Amino acid sequence: MMVRKFPNPLGAVLFDLDGTLADTAPDLAAAANKVRTDRGLEPLAYEALRPVASHGARGLIGVAFGVGPQDAEFESLRLAFLANYAAEICVRTRLFPGMTHVLAELGRAGIPWGIVTNKSARLTMPLVAQLAFPVAPACVVAGDTTPHAKPHPAPLLHAAQSIGIDARQIVYVGDDLRDIEAGRAAGMPTIAASYGYCGNGPAPEAWQADALIAGAAELVPLLLESQRV
Repeated sequence: MMVRKFPNPLGAVLFDLDGTLADTAPDLAAAANKVRTDRGLEPLAYEALRPVASHGARGLIGVAFGVGPQDAEFESLRLAFLANYAAEICVRTRLFPGMTHVLAELGRAGIPWGIVTNKSARLTMPLVAQLAFPVAPACVVAGDTTPHAKPHPAPLLHAAQSIGIDARQIVYVGDDLRDIEAGRAAGMPTIAASYGYCGNGPAPEAWQADALIAGAAELVPLLLESQRV
């Protein structure tokens, strides 16, 4: 666990959703593979799809079919994927191991937490409603809540404003480079979750986050012990 700095007092903690707070990849991969099997193709191995689960339809369709938004068939594939995912959005999705304890401990300490994701609101809200949080989030900011998505800082700044806490007193936890870039641009200390999906780019160690964790359980001593120094 690498650590640089954290605010004291800690005002709030914000989490990315896919790959940080919840392990959504099983349902995302299943939705992408259903698009393949509906077209007579063999499903891909889960391990091929998991790394891009945080990148939504673009990432999953890109791996599943080798096409991007510039390709004519992309939009129909994207719509099929989204329909599949919306129909079974929380079948195998669970909070990551240790995350329930993290949220409960933040609640006991009186530290609010929230979600800032690039997932659209029409998918984020139904999923959040089905996840078993021990303490309700103070805010949920989706990918279309503000005019810009991460790595732009706007969603994080919107979250800070909505809960009334200075961005400099908020820690953001994410499993993708754009999470760390967004947090840095918003003036927030950041934690890189190497247990998440992490994409196909540079390794989390190269993201210049303020801390790097290998499991959610590391957040309790990392965040709460910093208040006792």
